[in-house]
Amino acid sequence: MAVNLKELSKKADRITAGHRMCAGCGAPIVAKWVLKALKPEDKAVVANATGCMEVSTCLYPYVAWKDSFIHSAFANAGATISGVETAYNSLKKQGKIKENYKFVTFGGDGGTYDIGLQSLSATMERGHDVVYVCYDNGAYMNTGIQRSSATPFGASTTTSPQGKAVPGKQQYRKDLTSVIAAHHIPYAAQTVASKWKDLYQKSEKAIYTKGPAFMNVLTPCARGWRCDTQKELDIVDLAVETCFWPLYEIIDGKYILNYRPKKKLPITEWLKPQGRFKHLFKSGNEYMIEAIQKEVDKNWEELLKKCD
Repeated sequence: MAVNLKELSKKADRITAGHRMCAGCGAPIVAKWVLKALKPEDKAVVANATGCMEVSTCLYPYVAWKDSFIHSAFANAGATISGVETAYNSLKKQGKIKENYKFVTFGGDGGTYDIGLQSLSATMERGHDVVYVCYDNGAYMNTGIQRSSATPFGASTTTSPQGKAVPGKQQYRKDLTSVIAAHHIPYAAQTVASKWKDLYQKSEKAIYTKGPAFMNVLTPCARGWRCDTQKELDIVDLAVETCFWPLYEIIDGKYILNYRPKKKLPITEWLKPQGRFKHLFKSGNEYMIEAIQKEVDKNWEELLKKCD
């Protein structure tokens, strides 16, 4: 599928500038490219779980979204979008709506991996024709950088602070992409905010695949990652090159690897630029880096087997 950046630049953005997200935040990048995959003639309803993007793009009476927008609680974004999609199908069947609408939900990892997992699971299982996009920045960034089940092993957060007793989070992150794929949906994918072409192409597939679709997007947060804003996307690229965050998609149950590094980098390359991991490089914590590398290698080999 050929993608021409010059032509894409002519398509109007469906999320405006002037929102109140932090400078350099990756979430608006994700929203921009996902919605850019919509055909110009199609309308959309955007639902947004409570989180950074919601509170910063919709401050009554101002809104940064050009399409219809619904703010949901942390727990029910999936239920909200499935309800709207069901109502739309009824109204269109009755001839009360002529236009074509697509239904997209955005949620952070806190509102997706944890609080909103039940309604997301139900939406996927029922087969609603919607797309759920998780912008995964690895913690509850909006409420003070608390750990979530997406937070990587070893990361220091306000609720898993590194110290003498406990050197950061002691649990490995949840593999949500595989969890959602286990619902036997037609499309699920993992991508990143830094690879615009991969993000756009997968968004287009997700939106125009009939039935439920899920996208998990690694998204940088300078405050939570404690990194240089200007290097955020480079750090995201390192997540791909170290195989911490592989790029793949699952189409009707078939795993497809989208990118394989020519030279797989050691996980230390991804950890070093982030202040949330700096304690791992102190004497005595070497075992944690070794454990992270072992987990990454294991997950990568398992993925390769699935992709065959």
